[in-house]
Parts: sequence; C-alpha cells; structure tokens
Amino acid sequence: MAALDDLAFFQHIARARSLTGAARELGLSLSAVSKRLQQLELRLGVALATRTTRRLTLTPEGERYLQRGALILDDLGELENSLREQGSALSGRLHVNATFGFGRRHVAPLLSRFAACHPQLSLQLELSNFPRGLDAQGVDIHIRVGEPPDARWVARRLLANRRILCAAPAYMASRPPLRAPEELAQHDCLVIRENDTDYPLWRFEAKADPREQRTVRVHGRLSSNDGEAMTRLARDGHGVLLRSWWDVHALLARGELVELLPEWRGVAADFHLLYSARARESLRVKRFAEFMVAEMAGRVPPLP
Repeated sequence: MAALDDLAFFQHIARARSLTGAARELGLSLSAVSKRLQQLELRLGVALATRTTRRLTLTPEGERYLQRGALILDDLGELENSLREQGSALSGRLHVNATFGFGRRHVAPLLSRFAACHPQLSLQLELSNFPRGLDAQGVDIHIRVGEPPDARWVARRLLANRRILCAAPAYMASRPPLRAPEELAQHDCLVIRENDTDYPLWRFEAKADPREQRTVRVHGRLSSNDGEAMTRLARDGHGVLLRSWWDVHALLARGELVELLPEWRGVAADFHLLYSARARESLRVKRFAEFMVAEMAGRVPPLP
C-alpha cells in the first residue's frame, strides 16, 4: 500500500507544479511535503523533480513515474468500480474532451443530465479549439470528428454528419449561379482555419456515386479559426460556406441559408465517442457512452 500511496502523492505534486501548491492542496506543511518527496526519491534511488518553493520541474524519471503511475491508479480504480454491482451508484471521476462548438451545443447539455442522474460521479468537461491527443493524460472519453483510429480505441458513433455547401439567399441573388464545384473559383468563399489541415482545399463527392470526387482550392478575403463566426458571416451574405450539417440544418430549414450544389456533398465527418480498450470494463465509461449514443438520437435531423 505504501507504493500506491506514493503514486497518489506524486500525482498531487506533479499537478500542483510547486511544493507550495502541493502543500496547500494536500493540507500539509511545506516541510512535510518536501520531506516526503525526498523519502520517495531515496526509496526509488532517482531524482523525480528539480524544485524550489515556487516551481517544480519533473525529470525524465519523474515524467515516467507520473505517467505510468496514473495508469496504475486508473486501472485500480476501474477494477474496483467493475467489481461493484451493475445497479450500484456510479462514483469516481470521468474526464471528457470535445471541441467548443459541438461540446457547447450537445455534449454539455447531455453531460448535465447525466450528472443529475449520478450525483456521486465527478465529471469534468474540457472543451478546446482543437481535439486533445488521444493519448492525453487523464482524459477518459474523446468526442471526435472523422474516421475512428486503430483497434486500441473503442468507437461509438454519435452522429452521422457531412459538410454542406451553403450561402445566404441575398448573396446568391447577386452572384453567378453555381453549377459545379470548380465554379467556386468565381465566388467569395468563407474559409475556416482548423487544425493543421490544408483548409483552402474543399473536398466533394458525387451524391449519385461517392467514388466520383472533386477537390477544389477556394479563395476568399474572410477567414477565421472559429466556425460559429464564419456561419454568422455566411448568414450576413459575405460568401459561400462549407459547414457541418449539425451546425447549419436549422438555418437551412428557416431559409437563412440555402444549400448549393445538392448533387455534390462534402465528405463524411461523423462524430464518434472514443475510449481506450483498457477502459472497456469501466462501468462509468460504458454507462456514459451508452447514455450519449441513446440521447444524441433525434437531436439532429437525418442527413438529406
């Protein structure tokens, strides 16, 4: 048990990034925290961190002890959780990562309902401009767009989704008709600068035969890293937008935007809930995944 206690102690130390912060978090004196860290390093025979009272920097051995220790503690927690009766109350911690737009619109409301059903469960929702790496420390569930990764990850599809080419009626009334993807060169295109992708390249496939594909390099004087901002600019008549169906379906239904080139469609951009194969036996992960899959059904109309 001393080794497990040391692992847990070092997690606090590493998260705090200072001895002073760790002492405050643990409710101990600074000298007690410093002495325990020294004893741990003496037992292991390696230096885990260089430190002052204000700053703590992990050594390579410290980074290894932190990362492997977190996995061991997580495995222990999952083992204990899986041994409980299926009907028992969920407890422990669940860390979910999603992107801002989809996270705010769909993940946050559903997580709120899940939290209300499981008051003993600690839930952390982390929203970011770009998805966290799948191997990011401490993240239990990732909600991602695109094809699932390799077999190390369990993937549950949350939403069938594609990108839709659209614009405001006022914009199209003042510009030449659009009959083929290549004619986008004659239009102002609203470019969303996401991730490290080649963002001015817009990819399409024929609705009648998905094997027929086109890639078009677009141009426009307006761009942003925020999809919601670009959707607003499209509504205001500034140009053509390639945007996910989940985000623009209501605007299309109200006529604020109109779909262009309906015989062509953006490539699939389905949303998946991902968790590692190691977490397969985690009751809280499984319950949350099942809840999200069930509750997402019907939140977005089917693709046209």
